[in-house]
Amino acid sequence: MRLTTAAALAATTAFGAGAAAVAAGRHVSELALRPSASGVDPDPLTVHAVTGQDITLTRTLGTVRRGVHGLIAAGVHVTVGEVLSTAPDSVTRRLVRINRGGVAPGDTLRLTPQVHIGTPGSALGLEYRDAEIPAELGLLPAWFVPGARDTWVVLAHGLGTSRELGMNLMAFLAKLRLPVLAFSYRNDAGAPSSWDGIGHLGDSEWRDLDAAMRYAVRHGARRLVLHGWSTGATMALRATSHSPLRALVSGMVLDSPVLDWQDTVRAAAAARGAPRVLLPLGVRATEGRTGLHAERIAEAAHPERLDVPALVFHGPDDTLAPWGSSRQLARQRPDLVTLHAVSGASHAAMWNANPSTYEEALRRFLTPLL
Repeated sequence: MRLTTAAALAATTAFGAGAAAVAAGRHVSELALRPSASGVDPDPLTVHAVTGQDITLTRTLGTVRRGVHGLIAAGVHVTVGEVLSTAPDSVTRRLVRINRGGVAPGDTLRLTPQVHIGTPGSALGLEYRDAEIPAELGLLPAWFVPGARDTWVVLAHGLGTSRELGMNLMAFLAKLRLPVLAFSYRNDAGAPSSWDGIGHLGDSEWRDLDAAMRYAVRHGARRLVLHGWSTGATMALRATSHSPLRALVSGMVLDSPVLDWQDTVRAAAAARGAPRVLLPLGVRATEGRTGLHAERIAEAAHPERLDVPALVFHGPDDTLAPWGSSRQLARQRPDLVTLHAVSGASHAAMWNANPSTYEEALRRFLTPLL
């Protein structure tokens, strides 16, 4: 009897420990696969002071980064520019504009790479029209900005941001007379939800990019340039490998590409407070919940599979998608891959660090493709 009781107790304990591990892994995977909206930095920032020309914030690694960035809270969106001064616990930046709501000392905001909100018309004064793209889960809302050329740029944002991120580049692309299609995909606000409601780091979302490519071709595009941020870059790689329209892709622009999903899951969950000891459980839970396999994303970026020019924007300060994979890709395919290294930029914020330099590199890349 004693042996039976002991065995039952051990089995119950083991079952309890196993259930706890499953629950912990699922929680960690949730942190990685359901990131906060608008791609915000998880660190809250306190507003210390606001004038008509500048704003003073808590000093963090994010608030001292160069360039132009957004600040966001519920009902609030602000664009800030260059750093004007720093103190041990604060930083003062140029206040470019208040896009929505208002800010006052004591408010809490978070950084985002999205510097515009609204529509291409309201935010940038561009001619545009709303579109609906038929896709496997339903209709995807999109913006189309017309241009005179028959090469279209299709913009794919990353997990946790929205198609508003593409407005960072729309004015520049409009000057090149390029038609632009920016779309929302599964699990975005206003777009259909997947059965599980979580992101798959581009592994299934690429099929929505494929739908956007088909829409572009039906409406006059003869060639396509795919421009993706983060998991949007992964989507571009998958589409270029698997889409029936891949022969029409003349080039790719990959900003902060996720080339190793396991590293990104660990980094994203850790950034949102997951204990380091639980990160391996989160990776296993992510694989089980999504069907992701490291090989499937890696094969899309395998050097031998690339057959179109690719411009990669990435840098050493990206803590979510380590840029070692981007450097390796550029070394292995120097004939097709150009790596534009950006220092001092966080994930998916390569343009934000220095818009003019980013746009000049992009112009040089796009010109021979038109």
